[in-house]
Amino acid sequence: MSEGDAPLRVMIVDDEEPARRLLAELLAGEEGVEVAGECRNGFEAVQAIQTLAPDLVLLDVQMPKLDGFEVLELLETPPAVVFVTAYDEYAVRAFEVHAVDYLLKPVSGERLHAALTRVRAGLGAHEPAISGAILGRAARPGAFLERVLVRDGDKVHVVPVSRVDYFEAQGDAVVLRAGAEKLRKAATLNDLEAQLDPGRFLRVHRSYILNLDRLAGLELYAKDSRVAILKDGTRLPVSRPGYARLRELL
Repeated sequence: MSEGDAPLRVMIVDDEEPARRLLAELLAGEEGVEVAGECRNGFEAVQAIQTLAPDLVLLDVQMPKLDGFEVLELLETPPAVVFVTAYDEYAVRAFEVHAVDYLLKPVSGERLHAALTRVRAGLGAHEPAISGAILGRAARPGAFLERVLVRDGDKVHVVPVSRVDYFEAQGDAVVLRAGAEKLRKAATLNDLEAQLDPGRFLRVHRSYILNLDRLAGLELYAKDSRVAILKDGTRLPVSRPGYARLRELL
């Protein structure tokens, strides 16, 4: 690092203290690197990343409360990310969200140094990690979405999909209704549909995905026009393709 160059500010996010300690020790041996902070879980990480704005996050995948992909989903402007995990099955997903590198535990000094070199080479030009504008997929490959994250200011809502009555497209966002609660998320209905269990959630209209557990009945209100009646009395429009899909399932 030449004189006057700012250090690379790195944040460590891992729920295991020994893993954080090892990464901190390895980073201490790197010239021009500063540890900006350490976080024990995803909620801490979201707040700390937005407050401290590190250049790089060394991010674990499997953590309590929020996993690594969910952390990225909640960030408006994610920094460069290197995933650090004991599992290799998340590698494809990691590079889908434009991670700079993917390190398997236990991390060696040589491997970490190579990742830092890649980060430095790409700073200012790296493609930022995908944020909440694109709905985070389930962390386990091949799994259906089990919960939806919605950020409202400093508050994060974690809503199990089993609680959702329906999803509604509204402009460039999706509104989910769960009982009396309505939450707005920057996402597309198409992206959401691809991640939900098709045996539990059905696209009944171009603007609506319905939780089939909430369906009480169907009603014909005009020629080839139907509405879905939910158990709480809510009425949702059903398109002809949506009705055909309902007939196949029910």
